[in-house]
Amino acid sequence: MKKRKVLAAALCAVMLAGCQAAPAETSSATTEATVGTTAEVTETEQTESQVQETEETEPAETTEAFVLGDDGFLPEYDTFELTSDDLNDGVWDEEIAATMTGENVSPELSWEPVDGAQSYVIYMVDTSAYFWIHWKIDDVTETDLPQGWAEGATYAGPCPPPGSTHTYDIYVVALRNDIDRARGTVRTQNPNFAQFIRGLDTDVDGNTGNIISYGYLSGEYTAP
Repeated sequence: MKKRKVLAAALCAVMLAGCQAAPAETSSATTEATVGTTAEVTETEQTESQVQETEETEPAETTEAFVLGDDGFLPEYDTFELTSDDLNDGVWDEEIAATMTGENVSPELSWEPVDGAQSYVIYMVDTSAYFWIHWKIDDVTETDLPQGWAEGATYAGPCPPPGSTHTYDIYVVALRNDIDRARGTVRTQNPNFAQFIRGLDTDVDGNTGNIISYGYLSGEYTAP
């Protein structure tokens, strides 16, 4: 656990150091400058050392993708109950944060298996930072995920600017069939997030009607 704290602290420090950086590109691939060379980083090749900026960024161009209703991005679909021991009275616990005092571990999640679901997709997104994705994983088959279940670059805990409060939403989407991939890039703004999550309704063979239902949680976190 001490090792996780050191890693989380280092990660957050790098993120805070980049708060004056330009907003992330909205394409499906981002470019990272390195000493003497430039390497392209795809959505699936992000690592913890490839942090580009903090959540404190200027908004990307506003599009219809930014429209968010009271029921989230999937109001026409059925819902199932999603719970987390790390969400209490609308506030996310400190352990899940990538701050100096957090552990940068994914939150505990639980839900009942959905009839007909072959797999689930999980997204955690900061709606206060123009849909900055903190967690993205597809092909999930378990329905009881302990704290710290997420691995490697699929999860980066909340790390808003010191003293600020951001809102973090989690979606667990039950799918009938396989998909090509869950779109979006962890640790960057994703102004087309609405298109990404709604795109799960199309399976790998191009058939629509793939979303069965979804679970939804929303909570705040205030950085120390």
